[in-house]
Amino acid sequence: MSVGVCAAALAAALTAPAGAAPAGAAPAGAAPSSTTGKQTPHWQLKDSGTDVRFRGLSAVSRHAAWVAGSKGTVLRTADGGAHWRNVSPPGAADLEFRDIEAFDGRRAVVLAIGEGEASRVLRTDDGGATWTESFRNTDAKAFYDCLAFFDRRHGLAMSDPVDGTFRILSTSDGGRSWKVLPGAGMPAAQDGEAGFAAGGQCLVTSGPRDAWLATGGGAHARVLHSADRGLTWTAADTPIPAGDPARGVFALAFRDRTHGIAVGGDYRADQASPRAAAVSGDAGRTWTTAAQPPPAYRSGVTWLPHTGSAALAVGPTGTDLTTDGGRTWKTVDTGSYDTVDCTPDRGCWASGEKGRVARLE
Repeated sequence: MSVGVCAAALAAALTAPAGAAPAGAAPAGAAPSSTTGKQTPHWQLKDSGTDVRFRGLSAVSRHAAWVAGSKGTVLRTADGGAHWRNVSPPGAADLEFRDIEAFDGRRAVVLAIGEGEASRVLRTDDGGATWTESFRNTDAKAFYDCLAFFDRRHGLAMSDPVDGTFRILSTSDGGRSWKVLPGAGMPAAQDGEAGFAAGGQCLVTSGPRDAWLATGGGAHARVLHSADRGLTWTAADTPIPAGDPARGVFALAFRDRTHGIAVGGDYRADQASPRAAAVSGDAGRTWTTAAQPPPAYRSGVTWLPHTGSAALAVGPTGTDLTTDGGRTWKTVDTGSYDTVDCTPDRGCWASGEKGRVARLE
């Protein structure tokens, strides 16, 4: 698949009417599309005004998005990234924000990671003017990695294994309060198994009840699935290499409760990442290696809106596009990003190191 073909497919995906048949996806920095005569979609950097690393990203629309990152930093935009407002919680400079879930331009929930009390959840209802801490971890053995919501009320957060199983938090009031779910329905963790707080996508949802979490570090890189909002889970091995604390599945994306993509690899820059992507067509029960995976470690993935087969994956060495449901990937940009997110109005955003935030234009 040539870059030109990728570009045309991506342009088709982002310009097709909502609900149209599956088309292609959207690259970055590609040449003009021969089918439209117009410039094809590409990442355009937006000046965030800071150099912190944004591993947390939540796209609300083409115009509105939130990013969260190191030094307790939270920014939001309401004008497509032309201007960013620093809405960081007061006194949060020592916190590492790695995931944020926004319901709209005013309401958002952000997760800080770390051992013990460094893991916290905060919520705002006024666009970040004020924040309320709704959870602070008091278990020294817990380390929270990601959070995800089914709807505006129901959500989950995941911790690395505590006493042999992954720990799950649950909320039913939009993140204003949280409770630890019983661990009886969680399969035993492998030795060394954990989640990766790399881009806010180690825990994802689809529909009102289905959730998946991604793991690495153990003998096998696994995806765990719950069909009852986190009460019970089943585990499936993936072909993405693990067996080392730096290797495994880093991010998941489910187009619906059946079709999923997993990406990852080895985050060390001097290590190869073969088989860095896998696909599932049965709700995560089984996974198949991508026939042509991304060429390197990837930490974020998202489906393109209004397509049944197009998705983007991002990592420190570039962005890759698939137009066949994750079976084959083509690099379409070489910029560094940690995470990516798209909205139904075709607003696709990416963020990463050195204050990098971009929108697909």
